[in-house]
Amino acid sequence: MYKYKGKRVLSLIAVILLFTSTSSSLFSQHRDTLISRIEAIPGVSGVKRLESPNFNDKYVLYFQQPLDHKNPSAGSFTQRVYLMNVSFSRPTVIVTEGYGAAYASNPRYRDELSRLFETNIVFVEHRYFLESTPKPLEWKYLTAENSAYDLHKIKKAFEQFYKGKWIATGVSKGGQTALIYRAFFPDDVDITVPYVAPLCKGREDGRHEPFLSKFVGTPQQRELLENFQFEVLNRREELQPKFDSLCSVKGYKFNLSTREIYDYSVLEFPFAFWQWGSPISEVPAKGSSANEVFKYWMKISPVDYFVNESSTTAFFVQAARELGYYGYDTRPFKGLLAIKNSKGYLNKLFLPAGAEFKFDKALYRKLKRFVAGTQERMMFVYGEFDPWSAVKVNEPKGKNIVLFIEPKGSHRARISTLPPQMREEAVETLKLWLSE
Repeated sequence: MYKYKGKRVLSLIAVILLFTSTSSSLFSQHRDTLISRIEAIPGVSGVKRLESPNFNDKYVLYFQQPLDHKNPSAGSFTQRVYLMNVSFSRPTVIVTEGYGAAYASNPRYRDELSRLFETNIVFVEHRYFLESTPKPLEWKYLTAENSAYDLHKIKKAFEQFYKGKWIATGVSKGGQTALIYRAFFPDDVDITVPYVAPLCKGREDGRHEPFLSKFVGTPQQRELLENFQFEVLNRREELQPKFDSLCSVKGYKFNLSTREIYDYSVLEFPFAFWQWGSPISEVPAKGSSANEVFKYWMKISPVDYFVNESSTTAFFVQAARELGYYGYDTRPFKGLLAIKNSKGYLNKLFLPAGAEFKFDKALYRKLKRFVAGTQERMMFVYGEFDPWSAVKVNEPKGKNIVLFIEPKGSHRARISTLPPQMREEAVETLKLWLSE
């Protein structure tokens, strides 16, 4: 019996070794097949494998794009793309990032929808951000239409071997980009899930200010925040030196004086507070020490937001040109501000030289019409108290468009943050769409 058992064990080990060897060989072949397919795509360069515990394979690559898709002779640039592979047979999420893609290089990065539905990811850095910035920099090619064509070209390149369902998704400006992509190319993907996506109708839209003064929170909470703004303005004599010192130590450069930037940081305070869902209990009481007031103010409305050149400069160009933005209500603080009013502040504070544009409402009209009339499958997620919800899409009329609003939610609203019943409905809806 001992001899028999030994043979059995040896046979079992041999089978395991054979299986392991075969599996390893097949996996290696799969990887070789995937990377060879990527490298065979016209215009792809710099393919590099990355580590990830969540995917069988993860790569970063660079995709050659025309600066102007309607005029290829204008030149080209390279756009950074991350590919995260589970299986050729699984659905694929295309993340329509609105800014830079550096965080996607984190080994543990995974989009919410990919976690929920075990999907592949094609993650696209937006043109004119980080490693996808053309040289020389010509702002005229930074348009929503060109960004949609970028996504279309990349999707067409990868759909040849990811033949399952495709979902376009993004957060904030990335959610807006997902909507833009669907409006220009409605048949490219099967489902679109924009998170907290704004739809502004003007450079200073006008709907955010009444949203902040009349809707968010409770009257008592809104009054508390306004009183804090008064506190900071009334104590300018002792707080301005701290403000100036911080700007000097950090080396911040602005288009206006620090006295004027002081005002803008105060005006920005309630928007920033509600956008990120800050606890109302942390607001310092009236008469708190200057250090306590200053520290909290800078925590909620940090001054580096107003520097004249940053990694988000391209966003402000887009906002001024066709995406739109929000304004400030200076009326409650008349007599306390160094600025006369805030009108036109986007141009004064953020736009680089040579980036002067008249705001074009054509994109807003196109997107509004698209949402109102489309029957494409789209799921929008918003936070009730997020100031960007002041410019959310209209309540959908199409049978295949659903909208979820997280009660008291902020700009962090996701499917995972929705109340249980709402979250279950969202997940089941997506499951149904993926199965059809």
